[in-house]
Amino acid sequence: MERPPFRQNQNLGDWELKERLGMGGFAHVYLYQHMQTHEKLAIKMCRLELTPRNRDRWGREIQIMKKLNHINIVTAQEVPEEVEPIALNDLPLLAMEYCSRGDLRKVLSKPENCCGLKESEVLSLLNDVGSGIQYLHENKIIHRDLKPENIVLQDINGKVNQLLFPFFDCSAPELFENKPYTVTVDYWSFGTMIFECSCGFRPFLHNLQPVQWASKVRNKGPKDIMAVEELNGEVKFSTHLPYPNNLSRTLLEPMEALLQLMLKWDPVHRGGQVNHETKKPLCFELLDQILIMKVVHILNMTTAQVHSFQLTPDESLHSLQKRIEAETKIEVVNQELLQETGVSLDPRKPAAQCVLDGVRGWDSYIVYLFDKSITKYTGPFSARRLPEKVNTIVQDAKTQLPLVVMKKVWGEAVSYICGLKDDYSRLFQGQRAAMLSLLRYNTNLTRCKNSMFGFSQQLKAKLDFFKSSIQYDLEKYSDQMHYGISSEKMLKAWQENEERAAAFAQVAEVSHLDDEIMALHSEIVELQRSPYARRQGDKMEQLEEKAIELYKQLKMKCKVPDSDVSCDSSEMVKAIIQTVQNQDKVLKDLFTHLSKILISKQKIIDLFPRIDKTLENIKDADNTVMQMQIKRQREFWHLLKIACAQNSSRSSIAASPESSNLLQVSQWSQSAQPVSSPHPLTSLPGPNDSDAAPRLLQENQKYLSQLTSLMQEAADEQANSIVVSLLLFICCF
Repeated sequence: MERPPFRQNQNLGDWELKERLGMGGFAHVYLYQHMQTHEKLAIKMCRLELTPRNRDRWGREIQIMKKLNHINIVTAQEVPEEVEPIALNDLPLLAMEYCSRGDLRKVLSKPENCCGLKESEVLSLLNDVGSGIQYLHENKIIHRDLKPENIVLQDINGKVNQLLFPFFDCSAPELFENKPYTVTVDYWSFGTMIFECSCGFRPFLHNLQPVQWASKVRNKGPKDIMAVEELNGEVKFSTHLPYPNNLSRTLLEPMEALLQLMLKWDPVHRGGQVNHETKKPLCFELLDQILIMKVVHILNMTTAQVHSFQLTPDESLHSLQKRIEAETKIEVVNQELLQETGVSLDPRKPAAQCVLDGVRGWDSYIVYLFDKSITKYTGPFSARRLPEKVNTIVQDAKTQLPLVVMKKVWGEAVSYICGLKDDYSRLFQGQRAAMLSLLRYNTNLTRCKNSMFGFSQQLKAKLDFFKSSIQYDLEKYSDQMHYGISSEKMLKAWQENEERAAAFAQVAEVSHLDDEIMALHSEIVELQRSPYARRQGDKMEQLEEKAIELYKQLKMKCKVPDSDVSCDSSEMVKAIIQTVQNQDKVLKDLFTHLSKILISKQKIIDLFPRIDKTLENIKDADNTVMQMQIKRQREFWHLLKIACAQNSSRSSIAASPESSNLLQVSQWSQSAQPVSSPHPLTSLPGPNDSDAAPRLLQENQKYLSQLTSLMQEAADEQANSIVVSLLLFICCF
């Protein structure tokens, strides 16, 4: 029994109709949302009366859908009881998860994608749809109609996934010819979809319906993946993907090999031989190889050209740099490879450090190459190549073209203009990476400057105390000379130390470097404040919008029945020329600013060895002052040993009747020592004696008690001042 006609404004219990999502040959899909839980469901219902065979097929495929469980297959769900009454012709409904991002056809229909998706999006398609197809085939299921309208997009864990959607139309040659078919029909459909996503149009006579192009394409070569019809009616075939497209050079060849397997006309040979171990046809093995390729994309900032390199397993960064040198002529020693964050690649890590996990194209992640041997980048820069057909209208904007032909040419023009804007965006990101690198260098410079300043102040403090204390000691030495404790050698050494300490003051002086660094800091702040440090692509975006609007207007004209009129391309050519001229201007400003960044960075690089040398000199001076102080400490303590020994002798002589006579002839001088016994100061350890300091401390302890006794007995203030000066000097160091 047939149900009443479906009313699009009706609500069913707690389920509210939101919109119609799509319409197929015999089925519609509607969006329903639960008014309390806000759950969304896509409800597919058959709108036509079906033959008994197709009714069975409809019910059977709904049951199959409910059994499937894969991240790249739309999930079937139970139909709510309140919604069941909308079913027509007693045919069951199919409830599915709602995919909020629409279908792939809407993405391809955007003017900026008229020459294909970006490389990262193509790789995502290969990964998601390829995985879904293989899952179906493993479960003995043939999709039969893979096309952009049947691929829906869904956000899963922050990533846009592409899911297969069930429809029952047919597009492989054997299907529209009503011939028997196998899983290879999906290879053909997948191949045509890959081609369209890569280039923006279907591979074989895209303006014709299958029944019209089949006879013309049937005799194509086994490796032909494209056929276009010239204005004179001649059909031209090609084994390569056409330009323009957004695929990198490294990906082009394996992609063409994949399409050559999938787009064979003969279904028996389509897809290649099946591997008996993996149970996979050659086309899917090649697909897997494409998806696991590790490719690094290098933007040469000196030429504005992108270079792509497929990495070998465990390839070292040096090996990659040698390949970069061969292609760019920039020697390895002069290469600086920066990530977007301004961080340099680590030479100790493999080259794969610059390849992120997941499928990513050169449009989503890139490494920036700088030539360290130059700081001024002036070009010449490698401009984006103008498509052949676009160049034709640029040469003669008044050329009259049929609308259907003009649509393709203008599509390529829009793609070219969008590409120029993207080229500028990537170069600006490279400039930003250089700025971030400069700021990292500046942070290190500040750290080195602070370290240098700290050591400088420490040395100055030691020198100030050393000079004041040695001057004090020299004064007190002269005052106590009448006691007989003297050494010309020690006095001369003290005077030389005073002169050396004065010379070290110049070493500790770093104000000239500090001034240079502060001036450089100010220079970097000005670079950050410069208007050229911010993106200057507003004018290019306006021209892009203008070109897109012109293209949309042309597409509307093409939809008018019998629109066989011709038009010229003056407006589109004007947009192209203005975009090229504006790009020249913004690139000139960008590279002028980039050169200033690189000059500032080179100044920092040049400062580092000077700072290192200054630090080395300061530390050497500091060490020398410490050695001078240790030597003075030895001299003091040995001088005090003499005093202690003489004090002991004095006490012994005073105890005998002859002591007064002996005391008169006894002197605390070097001449009073026996000839066979040298003066203690002449036999001191040298500065290279590694045991000098520990032995000196041990001797200090030995004579400390004698020193204390001597201090108590000494009546003369002069002798006491020498000891006080010595102890104060020891404590301060």
